[in-house]
Amino acid sequence: MPTAYVLINCDLGSEESIIGELKKLSETVEVNGVYGVYDVVAKVRADTMEKLRETITWHVRKIDKVRSTLTMIVIEGQGEKKK
Repeated sequence: MPTAYVLINCDLGSEESIIGELKKLSETVEVNGVYGVYDVVAKVRADTMEKLRETITWHVRKIDKVRSTLTMIVIEGQGEKKK
């Protein structure tokens, strides 16, 4: 299943509201506020690569007070635990 980690820079003090908006998206698997260069990290998953791109472009990046994003698309099959 296509997955991406989205690193988000936002306006100062808007982290909580952005995290709340990200949690509303059904494609958001996990979201956390973080210290460092970025303010929020979201793990996003969709059924298709097209849906993943659409979610990030038209939903995540359009959230009010998001200043910039860096998207890292996961290489499927690498790093998975063997069962």
